[in-house]
Amino acid sequence: MNTIYIIDVTNRDGVQTAKLGLAKLEKTMVNMFLNELGVFQSEFGFPTTRHETNYLNANIELADMGVLKPIVLEGWIRAVAADVELAFKLTKVKDFNLSISTSEQMTIGKFQGRKTREDVLKDMIGALKKAKELGAKSIGINAEDASRTDMPYLIKFAQAAKEHGADRFRYCDTLGYDDPFTIYDRIHELAKAVQMPIELHCHNDLGMAVGCSVAGAKAAIDAGVDAYINTCVNGVGERAGNADLLSVILAIKKSSGFADKYKLDPRIDLSKTWQLAKYASYAFDVPLPINQPGVGANAFAHESGIHADGVLKDSHNYELYHFEELGRGEPDVIETGRLICIGEYSGIKGFRNVYEKLEIEFKDDKEAKTVLDLVRYTNVLKQKPLVADELRFIAKYPEQVRKILTLEP
Repeated sequence: MNTIYIIDVTNRDGVQTAKLGLAKLEKTMVNMFLNELGVFQSEFGFPTTRHETNYLNANIELADMGVLKPIVLEGWIRAVAADVELAFKLTKVKDFNLSISTSEQMTIGKFQGRKTREDVLKDMIGALKKAKELGAKSIGINAEDASRTDMPYLIKFAQAAKEHGADRFRYCDTLGYDDPFTIYDRIHELAKAVQMPIELHCHNDLGMAVGCSVAGAKAAIDAGVDAYINTCVNGVGERAGNADLLSVILAIKKSSGFADKYKLDPRIDLSKTWQLAKYASYAFDVPLPINQPGVGANAFAHESGIHADGVLKDSHNYELYHFEELGRGEPDVIETGRLICIGEYSGIKGFRNVYEKLEIEFKDDKEAKTVLDLVRYTNVLKQKPLVADELRFIAKYPEQVRKILTLEP
């Protein structure tokens, strides 16, 4: 049975959101949470961007250690052979998505006469061949602005990608132009013609990113191929955002047209979504909307007498799914008395006090001093208090944290 997989792009498209961003340690923590959630792949950064180099290599090292497993860590680069060579030179990344614009609008409007659509095809094939030659493990080919690309060219482009060894074809609704009906028809025609796995990358400019993502996935499965949906945690992303990770999962697992009819990657663990949503809200410094599906403050709140009475009798009267399925239900503990924090100017006594509360011990003073220094440096870069999961991670993987924190201008 064909399967729907999740490829999360928070650490690539999400961090490109204007006025937002993540520190390298925060990007690493997102990868850790995504792995626990059972996400197939994280598009975890830009292998040709030099301030990403140490972060990317440290995360690959964590994968080699078995810490970030089985999630696939994939890098986004332009479909340009020289960029592929640079990515292999700078990083240990072996899984890639290669991207180039395919619509007539962008060929004319972006390339300004420097490239024809035949040039676009040649560039993609050249970059794909170079990646295969250099030892890439998996390659997705991205058609930027696919939703505004005429179908004959899009099919030709995807067929060329398949013939030259691409593993997936990413259909990018770059401007959120599609609706669930058009994307179903286009993906079904494309998948039928090309017969290769289809990846859906939908933006939310018209408020339909989740609907388009699941409709596109349905079309791919109906055409007989696997589907991969691109998501961002809490729906962050350029302009109006990308398809929200939890909403996509819930739509596939709980909606009347998908539940028990379409297969979602069985590794997905819905109980990890609350923890990830909270962390991403903290890291991006963007509060969760009160009505955010599943994780908003009102997602399981009832005030109306009829609703309150009904849900107390049987939660299924007014709740489609149970809050405990998402990992909710435990109280959040807030310290209201004395509070010792660790910051960039912390000393060893306060540091030890915080770590003792986390039940973490150090074998000697040297190890404690090493971790304290890393915590200080992390605070310098983040400029906000570290949360318990970050403190645990720093203590457990100090060598990798040192690399993640290191920027080399």
